[in-house]
Amino acid sequence: MARKVMFITGGTRGIGAATARLAAARGWDLALTYRSQAARAEETAAACRAAGARVLLLPGDAAKEADILAAYDATQREFGRIDAVVNNAGITGGKILLADTTEADWRGVFDPNVIGLALSCREAVRRMSTKRGGAGGVIVNVSSRASELGSGGEWIHYAASKGAVDSLTIGLSREVAQEGMRVNAVNPGLIDTEIHAASGQPDRVGRLAPGVPMGRAGRAEEVAECILFLASDAASYVTGACLPVGGGR
Repeated sequence: MARKVMFITGGTRGIGAATARLAAARGWDLALTYRSQAARAEETAAACRAAGARVLLLPGDAAKEADILAAYDATQREFGRIDAVVNNAGITGGKILLADTTEADWRGVFDPNVIGLALSCREAVRRMSTKRGGAGGVIVNVSSRASELGSGGEWIHYAASKGAVDSLTIGLSREVAQEGMRVNAVNPGLIDTEIHAASGQPDRVGRLAPGVPMGRAGRAEEVAECILFLASDAASYVTGACLPVGGGR
């Protein structure tokens, strides 16, 4: 049987890279988008190829429509199909109080996290919906527990963007439920990746981990397991779900 194809935005670092490696080990071929750090992207691709996957690396900006379209088109040319889309690309923005934010702060987070993700979902539906000539498929959006917790005092603009992702996930799941498509989200909590340092808080994991009911931060691989479940036939009756992956937080 032909290997299925998974398209992952922001697929070469953190949760995206962990998802790519796990998917490769479980029989998926991969299209991985990334914005920068080409060496890291090549490292992730090499690990996935070693696990038996064909891998297409696609540099581009997840907030730009032209780059999103180019990545989808290149994936279809390379593989002839897309079976699952994981919308992982996004940023937190810096730690800031709402009263101190600027318009640029909000646009900087909402453009990739909401607009770019919505455009990626649009392209996935256009290509996979049975109503539009596709063979069906799955979308898994990477949201955050911040969508419910609010992230007051840290990155409230990021939390608001993830609330939008949850709403989009639920609404789109209902739009395409009879078109051979399922749409779900994972909502990671405190996960030990480089995203904290990138936001200017390198001590964040150590500072907040004691407050997690399970007493520790999560690993990117634990989120990847949930993504692969939602993308698999084992979740064939699951759509419109926003799955908390937060150790009880």
